[in-house]
Amino acid sequence: MIDTAMLMAAGLGKRMRPLTATRPKPLVKVAGKPLMDHALDRLTAGGIRKVVVNVHYLADTVEAHLQAHCNGMTVAISDERKKLLETGGGLIHAREQLGDAPFFCANSDNLWIDGPQETLGMMRKIWDPDRMDALLLLVPLARANCHSGPGDFHMDADGRLTRRKTAHVAPFVFTGVQIMSPSLLVDPPSEVFSTNIFWNRAIEAGRLYGVSHQGLWFDVGTPQAIPVVETMLAYG
Repeated sequence: MIDTAMLMAAGLGKRMRPLTATRPKPLVKVAGKPLMDHALDRLTAGGIRKVVVNVHYLADTVEAHLQAHCNGMTVAISDERKKLLETGGGLIHAREQLGDAPFFCANSDNLWIDGPQETLGMMRKIWDPDRMDALLLLVPLARANCHSGPGDFHMDADGRLTRRKTAHVAPFVFTGVQIMSPSLLVDPPSEVFSTNIFWNRAIEAGRLYGVSHQGLWFDVGTPQAIPVVETMLAYG
């Protein structure tokens, strides 16, 4: 049972300005609820008992919100107030709090809806530590709502991932949700770096895998995306 998750909540939310001038991006509301609460609801539904949340921008506001909306989970704060460490650096900084077992990692500013199966439970069934260092939840590019990029990964019949080539389109987009082995969190190249470093190592070892999301996913990256997402949630 993977029951620990890292929730990424330290970013500056520059693309969401001016809404993030006075509030952190995870607390921007979509469909009447902060983005962070949508993520916390999904983690709770998926059986997560402990969540480690990294904080930097307007950190006090995020911490106060978590105290009131933790959904019964144990919440641990990974404090990045002094320096924003990006995703890879944030994981290294939170390494001791995450423990020695595989854990989920999710972005606090994504919004996903379960499909026929509960998403985290589906990922647990597929997770195989003998073959995998990380298992990424992907969505087909054609169903990546409000997303304008060219895709991130190719996935073979066994679920093994490779990168999109420069000037090409890839069929799958990373949703911001993954299972990671703590064995991957070693030898940081610097204090501040991206999770891409860990993924590249896993790809080289043939140990980066993916699974296609069966439900809905929304890239809520800009203020303009919010009414589009709300309309789709309300009317399908």
